[in-house]
Amino acid sequence: MNDRRDEPAAIPADKHPAAPAAPAPLAPATAPERIVLLTGHYARPRVETVMAEIAGKRADGTTFEWDIVDVGVKVAALMTEDIIRRRVTIPDGATQIIVPGRCRADLDALAHHFGAAVVRGPDELVDLPQFFGRGQKKPDLSEHRLTIFAEIVDAAEMDVAGVVAKARVLAAAGADVIDLGCLPDTPFPHLADTVRALKAEGFRVSVDSASVDELRTGALAGADFLLSLNEDTLDLAREVASVPVLVPARPHDLDSLYRAVERMEAWGLPYLADPILDPIHFGFTRSVTRYQAFRDRFPEAPMLMGTGNLTELTEADTTGITATLLGICSELDIGAVLVVQVSPHTRRTIEEHDLARRIMYAAKRDGGLPKGYSGALSGLHDRRPYANTPAGIAEAAAQVKDKNYRIEVAEDGVHIYNRDVHAVGRDALEFFPQLGVETDGGHAFYLGTELMKAELAHALGKRYAQDEPLDFGVATPRGAEDLTRLRDAGHTLATRRQRKGGAKDDGPEDTSGDAAAAAGETPDPEGTDAP
Repeated sequence: MNDRRDEPAAIPADKHPAAPAAPAPLAPATAPERIVLLTGHYARPRVETVMAEIAGKRADGTTFEWDIVDVGVKVAALMTEDIIRRRVTIPDGATQIIVPGRCRADLDALAHHFGAAVVRGPDELVDLPQFFGRGQKKPDLSEHRLTIFAEIVDAAEMDVAGVVAKARVLAAAGADVIDLGCLPDTPFPHLADTVRALKAEGFRVSVDSASVDELRTGALAGADFLLSLNEDTLDLAREVASVPVLVPARPHDLDSLYRAVERMEAWGLPYLADPILDPIHFGFTRSVTRYQAFRDRFPEAPMLMGTGNLTELTEADTTGITATLLGICSELDIGAVLVVQVSPHTRRTIEEHDLARRIMYAAKRDGGLPKGYSGALSGLHDRRPYANTPAGIAEAAAQVKDKNYRIEVAEDGVHIYNRDVHAVGRDALEFFPQLGVETDGGHAFYLGTELMKAELAHALGKRYAQDEPLDFGVATPRGAEDLTRLRDAGHTLATRRQRKGGAKDDGPEDTSGDAAAAAGETPDPEGTDAP
C-alpha cells in the first residue's frame, strides 16, 4: 500500500474480481465484512497481488470481501485527508476502510465522512498479511509484573532539585522506584530532605547504603525500601516501616540470606531477597545458580535482582543482556530489578528493561518464546529487513515516467531509480556520477543523506524507507509523530521553493523533486512532475 509516487488523475473505485457483482447495502448487521483498501497508482498491482494471496481469509478462519481503491496519486503515503475526501467514492456495503500506514490524515474525521470505520494499515506492503492476522496477531505489551528500581548513584553529590529532576527523567523512561545511592565516605546531609522531596512528588523511594545510620535516616524520612540489610543489620527492619531488600551477610554466603529471610518471616515483616548477581569472571554463573537455589527453597518469597553488574560491567550492547536477565527473572518469578544507568553504553537501559519486562510477561502469559512480540530490542538487525525484492523493484522502476528518484533496499543492495536511471550498489558515494545532480547542491545533499541511510540499512540488515529515519528500536529515542498531517517541507525543498518564489516543485523542468526531499520535502502528491 505504501509507495512513493504521485498520480495526476483520479481513478474511480475498482472492485476486486472476487468481490460480488452487486454489493450489499451499507453496513446491514448481517452483511459480510467488506474492507476497502486505499492505495496509490504504482502500489496498486502489488496490493492486488498480496490481497489475492490473502484471499479474504484471516488466520482465525473468518472471511471478508475487499475492494482496492486507487486514490489517484502515485505516492500512496502522500495521500491526504483532503485528497481522500475529494477523490474517493466508497463502494456500497463497505464496513472498514484501510489507509496506508504512512498516510497522514485524521481517521476519525474520515470515518465520519464515509460512515465506515477507518484504520491505518502497515507501513509496508510486505507486512499486509500480518496485518490481517496471517502472520501473527498484534501483541499486547500493556502489562508486566516487574518493578524497576532505578538507582541515582551520585545522589549524595547532587542537590535536592537535581535529584528530583533526574527522578522525573527515570520515571518517564519506565522506573517505578527511585533508588538513592549513598557513597562510602561521602556525607549525604540532605538525604532526608531528598527523600521527602521525592515523596512529595509522588515517587516511591529506596535508599541504598552500607550504613545503617543512613538507612535509618532515609526510612524515617519516608523511604519505601531500604537496600540493603543482612542478618547482622536486620533489627533495623523492626524499627521502621520501610521494606528491606535482604542480601547475604558475606559474598556468596547464601545460608546467611536464608537465615535473614526466615527471621523476617518469623516476624511477619515484608521483604525482598537478593542473592546478588556477580560480574562475568567474578562468579557470574554460580551467582545465577544461587537465584535458582533460593527460589527452590523459598518458592513464594519476593525477590529482586540487580542487573548492573552485567549491563554496566560488560562491554556489549545491553539490549540482549537485559533481555536475557529479565528472562531469568521471568522464569524464577523475580518481581523486581535494580537498574543502574551510568556508563555511556547503558544510556537507554531503563527503557530496555521496561520493554523487556513487557515482552517476557506476554511470552510467559502466552506460553511461548519471547520472540515475535517486538523488534525494538533488536537495535541493529531486523528479522524482516527488506520491504521489496529485486524483481519487485525492477517492476516498479519500469513504470516510472518522471525524473524523481526513488530509493529502496533489497537483498542485492541499494536501488535508486527514476525514468532514466536504475542503479544498484552498496556504496552511497559510487552512485553520484550517475545521478546528474552536480549543479544542485540541495538535491545532491538530500540524495546523499538518503543513500547513506540506505547503505547502512543494507549493511546492517535493517528495514529502510525513504524519507523515514532508520529504526534502531529502543536504543534511540523516538518522538511522537502527528499521524493526522504530513510533515512540513524540509530544508532542501523549502530552499528550492524559496528560489522559485513559492512555485510548486512539480513542473516538468524540475529534476530534483524525488519522492524526494526528506520527510515532508516531497513534491505535491497531486503534482504532475512527469514530462
